[in-house]
Amino acid sequence: QVQLVESGGGLVQAGGSLRLSCAASGRTFSKSAMGWFRQAPGKEREFVAAISWNGDSTYYADSVKGRFTISRDNAKKTVTVYLQMNSLKPEDTGVYYCAVIKPGTVDSPFGSWGQGTQVTVSS
Repeated sequence: QVQLVESGGGLVQAGGSLRLSCAASGRTFSKSAMGWFRQAPGKEREFVAAISWNGDSTYYADSVKGRFTISRDNAKKTVTVYLQMNSLKPEDTGVYYCAVIKPGTVDSPFGSWGQGTQVTVSS
């Protein structure tokens, strides 16, 4: 059974940092590009960042470039994908999800979603 479990969210003041984690299990995620997406209240889910299967390539939405860093750990049976978020802004508030990236794309999700983790940035 495919499972994506996000964690690490919370309430932080503007300018602060958070590190999100996504534990992916149930299939061979080690050969899949992975990404983070977010959904703010009243808005559609949007792409945040993606990383290639081996970690050699990363991609970011313009709104988070220079502030967020995506990384991954393929060493264990459960692949873990991280999102280090620095210099957080109130507009970063939302529920953050991880997902497999559709092959041939850099920012399209594929397959199931986890439950997400809430990030709230106060001004």
